[in-house]
Amino acid sequence: MSIRVVLADDHPLVLEGLAQLFRFEPDITVVVRALNGFEALEAVRKSRPDVLVLDLRMPVMDGLAVVRELQRDELTTRIVVLTGIDGDQIQEAVELGVSGVVLKDMAAELLVRAVRQVHAGGTWIERNAATKTVGRLLQRDAATGEITRKLTPREIEVARMIVKGLPGRAVADRLRISEATAKLHLHHVYKKLGLDGRMALARYLQSRGLD
Repeated sequence: MSIRVVLADDHPLVLEGLAQLFRFEPDITVVVRALNGFEALEAVRKSRPDVLVLDLRMPVMDGLAVVRELQRDELTTRIVVLTGIDGDQIQEAVELGVSGVVLKDMAAELLVRAVRQVHAGGTWIERNAATKTVGRLLQRDAATGEITRKLTPREIEVARMIVKGLPGRAVADRLRISEATAKLHLHHVYKKLGLDGRMALARYLQSRGLD
């Protein structure tokens, strides 16, 4: 039985090229082509393919939003993301559980191999993408350990809400504490981290991938 694939890319020429690529593979059948994220989501829900090959940058609904929806649907379709991005979006895609990451500047036959491998239950993460993604994850894990050693869980909650722009009253309401208590927590955050205000706190968290 052939591997049933849905292809999703917002560039018609790229989409046609991908279809041509798989047309010469006797064990792979392209069942649907989608030009935006919403079409890709609906195609997977209706046709239940074995593998979705998905560009991360898509109109209407971006690739990460499609991945999140499919994870909520708990479908068995495995996902290979095809992307020219090598940063935070790849990291998030990996964290969301995609089975493969193929960079657009890699040889086309690697995509075919990736589809076969993830269909067989494996994973395929391009080395360049994996190196950068793992590096970011390790950096964030180290930063998380650093901040949890310095701050209490409640202080971390307050810090994150503050850098998102919430005023003290809103922080207090969300945490069901008094505004004075919220301010005290924030004072402790600044003191423990050696910071002098919201902007410094925002830079601190952002530099460690914790914003």
